[in-house]
Amino acid sequence: MVLNYIWICFFLTAMVFAVGAALMGDLTVFPAIVDATFDSAKTGFEISLGLTGVLSLWMGFMSIGEKSGLVAVLSKMLTPLFSRLFPEVPKGHPAFGHIFMNISANMLGLDNAATPLGLKAMESLQELNPKKDTATNPMIMFLVLNTSGLTLIPVSILVYRAQLGAAQPTDIFIPILLATTVATLSGIVITSIYQRINLMNRVLMGTMLGLCLLVSGIVWLSTQVDRETMNQWSTLVSNVALFGIMCLFIVSGMRKRINVYEAFVEGAKGGFETAVRIIPYLVAILVAIGVFRASGAMTLCVDALEKAVAWMGFRTDWVAALPTALMKPLSGSGARGLMVDAMTTYGADSFVGRLSCIFQGATDTTFYILAVYFGSVGVRHTRHAVAAGLLTDLCGVVAAIAIAYLFFG
Repeated sequence: MVLNYIWICFFLTAMVFAVGAALMGDLTVFPAIVDATFDSAKTGFEISLGLTGVLSLWMGFMSIGEKSGLVAVLSKMLTPLFSRLFPEVPKGHPAFGHIFMNISANMLGLDNAATPLGLKAMESLQELNPKKDTATNPMIMFLVLNTSGLTLIPVSILVYRAQLGAAQPTDIFIPILLATTVATLSGIVITSIYQRINLMNRVLMGTMLGLCLLVSGIVWLSTQVDRETMNQWSTLVSNVALFGIMCLFIVSGMRKRINVYEAFVEGAKGGFETAVRIIPYLVAILVAIGVFRASGAMTLCVDALEKAVAWMGFRTDWVAALPTALMKPLSGSGARGLMVDAMTTYGADSFVGRLSCIFQGATDTTFYILAVYFGSVGVRHTRHAVAAGLLTDLCGVVAAIAIAYLFFG
């Protein structure tokens, strides 16, 4: 429903601006709008088609991980942490496994592939819900972990950057990792304050301090070398991590003597289906954005915001990427379209293009997640879920801007 209003708003605003430009004597705006619709539709299809292989690849490896038991082992390892974040869920409950699978898909940047796993987790948590129309604390904590968008491997973003001509598509790997870590830690703290969860226990404090030390170490390291060297290291770490995870899944499958090839193919089929499903959504939002930009409306909005930021005495080169951050809580496909539009307009290796990618990877679609996940189990009273989710998004956006300047500014 939210995306419907956004889509209509883009077209109606573009129509108003186009008519205004025509009345002022500029008749070139209508051919520009029509050209933008066809170009954007073509771009959306090409990007979705290129994403098919990558989604199939990673969903295939996820299938190997499930059949080999590696996912179950990792879930068991995380039980001490999860039992403290979700104190109302009994230890050993199947919900922990479903939560881990969903978070794993998000960590791999598989976007829509994480949704079915998240719905399974919500169904498991709903079984423990004494008041079926009201969100429980574990449900809200789970949703905030989703909205914080913890992403270890932003696969789809890397593919978009490669398709749009980035010299080093993986140079945003570490910046996204840092931004999403800050968002996740902020979300845990914010939700724990709402739910009065004791953060001072040994497991939670150890985990959060470990993540903080990791982030601090990367930030410190980035100040000791020049940006070109840091980008090279970021690219190297990204590629080693990607290949290492692939090898880990394969070795785990070999140890369990499963047919690794068949398991991969079975999972990869789901990747193809997911890629096909997103084609109409991506085409729809890219066409709306293309029309909005061609009419001159986006330029006017960005220029006005840039002047306001300059008047307050701040740097303004990040403003052009802000539409991606503003759209992300409302729509993942909308934010994805704005990210692609930013890279197409300013260049994949521009500051704006890179910052848009970091925004896309730093947080997730708060309102979409709330609507789909709560709607799937009939929850109508969301309690503090919206407030905690939006505060988490804000922390992620601020962190993304600071980290982008640190690496690319």
